[in-house]
Parts: sequence; C-alpha cells; structure tokens
Amino acid sequence: MDELFRYIGEFHWQQLIMWAIGGILIYLAIKKDMEPTLLLPIGFGAILVNFPFSGAVTQLINGSLEEGALSVLYDAGISNELFPLILFIGIGAMIDFGPLLSNPKLMIFGAAAQFGIFFTLCTASMFFDLNDAASIAVIGAADGPTSIVVAQKLNSSYLGAIMVAAYSYMALVPIIQPPVIRLLTTKKERMIRMPYKPKEVSQTTRILFPIVITIISGMVAPASVSLVGFLMFGNLIRECGVLNSLSETAQKTLANLVTIFLGITIASKMQAEDFLKKETLIILGLGLVAFIFDTAGGVIFAKVLNLFLKEKINPMIGAAGISAFPMSGRVVHKMGLKEDNQNFLLMQSIGVNVSGQIASVIAGGLILNFFFGK
Repeated sequence: MDELFRYIGEFHWQQLIMWAIGGILIYLAIKKDMEPTLLLPIGFGAILVNFPFSGAVTQLINGSLEEGALSVLYDAGISNELFPLILFIGIGAMIDFGPLLSNPKLMIFGAAAQFGIFFTLCTASMFFDLNDAASIAVIGAADGPTSIVVAQKLNSSYLGAIMVAAYSYMALVPIIQPPVIRLLTTKKERMIRMPYKPKEVSQTTRILFPIVITIISGMVAPASVSLVGFLMFGNLIRECGVLNSLSETAQKTLANLVTIFLGITIASKMQAEDFLKKETLIILGLGLVAFIFDTAGGVIFAKVLNLFLKEKINPMIGAAGISAFPMSGRVVHKMGLKEDNQNFLLMQSIGVNVSGQIASVIAGGLILNFFFGK
C-alpha cells in the first residue's frame, strides 16, 4: 500500500497532459491518416514515457540508475544520427528523379522554397540562442530526419519539441499550404496549364546524378555530405539496375523498420518536465512560420520568373519545393485540378518536390557549416 501511495504521490498533472497529447497524435494518425507511420509511434511513445518511474526511459530509482528501453534506443540510433541517416537510404531508394532530370530548371524552385528556414532563423534568434534558433529553423526544411540530425549535432536543448513539430507539420501540409497558395495567387494564375513534355532520361544520367550531386554538395556544404550522401546512395541503389532486391528492401523493409524505431524513440524526449514549457509553444509557432514562408518563397519566386518568361509557369508548383515528399506535390496537383479539371500538374510538381528534397538537406548542411562547433 505504501508503494501505491508513493506512486500516486509521484504522479503529476503534467503527465496527464502528455497522455492527452499522445492521444491526439494517435487520433490524427488513425482517424485523419496524417503520417500514421510516424505520428502513431510518437503518440504511443509519449504515453509510455510519462509514467512515474517509467521503465521506458532511464531514471534514478531508489538511488540507482535504471536504464530504459527507449533511452537505450535513443543513444544507439538518434544521438549518433544513425536512424535518420539509414532512413535517408530508404527515402532515396523511393525517389524517382526522372521528372527533375527531364526538366532540370525545376531545381531552382527547390532552392527558393527554403527561404522559410533562413527567415525563421532570424526570427528564432530573438527568443533562443543561435544553436537552438538554427535547429528550430530547420523545421522549415519539412524533412524530419534532417531536423533531427541538425538539432542533435548542434546540441539543441529542445530536441523533443523540434522533432514533434517537424513531423506534425509534415503531416499537416495538405492543411497549411492551400490557404497560403490561394492568398498569393489569382484564379487566372492557378489555371495556367503546363503541358508535360517528357524527355528520355538515360540510365547513365540517372546513375551519374546521385554521384554528381553528392560531390557538388560536399564541395558547397561539407557538413551535408552524410545527409545528401545517404539519400543519394539510396537513389543509386535504385537506379544502378543490378541491385533490385536491395532497392526493394531499402524502400520497404528497411524504411518501415527504421521508421518504427525512429518514431517511438523520438518520444523519449517528450517527458512532461522537458516538453511542457512555454518554449515548446514558441517552437511550434516558429515551425508553422517556417512552413508558411517556405511555401510563400516558392510561389513568389515563380511569380517573379513569370515576369520574364513567355511560356508562363503555374506559380503553385513553387510551393512544392519543400521537402515533404510526395505530399506537397500532390497538394499542388489537386489544387490545379480543382481550378481546371484538365490542368494536370503532377509531374511538374513532383519534379519540384524532389528538388526540394535535395535542397532541404543541403540547407541543413549549410546551417551546420555556419553553426556547428561555434
């Protein structure tokens, strides 16, 4: 009985709030189908780690340090960036760079849509020290693994909030992007048709592309080599033509397995005493700002280009330059069809979307170049 009273005495209302947050994430994953492979493990993990004397996380109990399973997984797979980097292999194996290679000019939209990262960095620096501000800004990359790697390397004090914000906003792309796009474009602009004129992309080009991108990234932003390199290695496995079984394993078994471990392990940083702070709300707000300005940056850049082009670009495809692949590309395609049921923007928007995948990891590498070790 004494043990029961002791247990109840250690239970705090903040832990109940974390249970509610975990329940909301599980609800969004199951009922709303929002990134269920990530939000469901994160939500369930948030419940696991918010018990008094929880065996899921390492705690000091009766004067002795008791190791928790999720803390062990965190040390083995996130503190050394192993899980995010392995996941990049699977993501790279999933991506077809064909639409981008057949129309290379789409690459510039991926770069333009990273504006929100640097805008948010300036804003976040008013509330946090530079390393934390830089880590928070990378939420705008719309790339969970990149956010984890950057926040971990920069030793951010708010890793849990950053990880949850990054993955939650990725899931909310279909809700966040359409209002921003409609605000910045006219109906006439949204109805611009972009006939898809595919060009044959040779296997040699497909093989050389990940190698060349890795070399260029390593020269421009050396800190991005692991991020870009693992992504491009996965794509090389896909395109080389002699590792089909490995490519399939990377896309399915490997990616799914690492995603499960990554999602539930993230929750080890969602203990109530660390997560329920006013800084968490500020981080969630800044993450939203980053997503909005990334979307706006891509759209506005396309509108500026249209001032000089005879063959106009539908400015909505600029919004697909964020790294949330393939959600953002699909959002733009559906918006185009809603304005004109014969306006098919899928291939162009997906081309921009995969360029955003590359641009986001390079942006993360640039952030690391500027701030790592300082």
